[in-house]
Amino acid sequence: MITHDIDSVVRAVSSVLYGKEAQIRLAITCLISGGHLLIEDLPGMGKTTLAHALSRVLGLDYQRVQFTSDMLPADIIGVSVFDPATKQFEFHQGPLFTQLLLADEINRTTPKTQSALLEAMEEAQVTVDRKTYLLPEPFFVIATQNPVSQYGTYPLPESQLDRFLMRIQLGYPDAKAERVLLKGGDARRKISDLPICLGPEKLNEIRAECSQVQASDSLLDYLQRLVRFSRETPGFDFGISPRGSLALLTCAKTWALMHGRNYVVPEDLQQLLGPVCGHRLRAAEDYAEHGGHALIRRLLTEVDVVG
Repeated sequence: MITHDIDSVVRAVSSVLYGKEAQIRLAITCLISGGHLLIEDLPGMGKTTLAHALSRVLGLDYQRVQFTSDMLPADIIGVSVFDPATKQFEFHQGPLFTQLLLADEINRTTPKTQSALLEAMEEAQVTVDRKTYLLPEPFFVIATQNPVSQYGTYPLPESQLDRFLMRIQLGYPDAKAERVLLKGGDARRKISDLPICLGPEKLNEIRAECSQVQASDSLLDYLQRLVRFSRETPGFDFGISPRGSLALLTCAKTWALMHGRNYVVPEDLQQLLGPVCGHRLRAAEDYAEHGGHALIRRLLTEVDVVG
C-alpha cells in the first residue's frame, strides 16, 4: 500500500517535472525520514517546480523565500512589533512558519541570515525575545543553492551543510524530457491542478512504519565498514560522523519501505550513500568546494559488502 501511495506521488510530480523520477524519490525519502533537502544546481533546472509540486501533492502548506544579500534573519523568522493599544510587543510570524519552506538560493544571502534557519531545521522551533515558538508538523526545508563558483555566493559552512539530510542535483533533462517540455510549455502552470495524493496524517503513519524496518547485524557491519574507511583512509579530510551514519541508516530504512520491504539490504545503503554523505565528505586536497563525489566512488568500489 505504501509503495502504491509513493508511486502515485512520483507520477503526479513527474507530470510537471519531466525525467527526474530518481530525484523525486530521493526528495520524498528525505521528507519521510524527517530531514531537510539541499538542491545544488544551475538556475532554471526545475528546483522550484519540484518543491512547489511536492507541497501540492502532499497537501502541505507552502512558502517560498528568495534569499538575497540584503536579507535579515527577521525577514524569515518574523518580528516583534509594539502594539500601542496593549502596550506590548506582538510577534508577527515570518514565512518560516509553514510545513514546506523553499529557501531559494540560500547561498546568496549572508552567513548571519543563513544561520537563522539552523535552530528551525534542527529543533523544529524558533526563539524570539526569549520565547519559543513551535513550527508546524511536518516541517520540511528544501533549500536551493547555486554552484559556489558563481558570483555573489556565500558558501555554506560544514556545520550548516550537516543540517541537511541530503544534497542532490537535478541536472539537465534528457532529450526526450526536454522535447516534452518544449512542446508543452511551462509546466509550472499545471501545479495547481495536481491531485493531493497524501496528507500530513498519512506521512506520519509512514514515518512510524519506517522506524519498524529491520537492519541485520551483517548490514550494520557493512555500514560500519563504510564509515570506518572514510575515517581511516588517506585522502579523506574528515570521515562520516556518527550523525552521518545514523542519517544513512534512517534513509535506507525509508528507501526499503518505499520499495515494499521491511528490511534493509546493502543496495539501499549504496543507492543513498552519495545523496546522504557526499556533502559530509571532502578530499584532503580540496579546500575550494565541498565535493565528495570521488570519495563516494571510492567507498562504493573499495569497501567489501561482505566482511
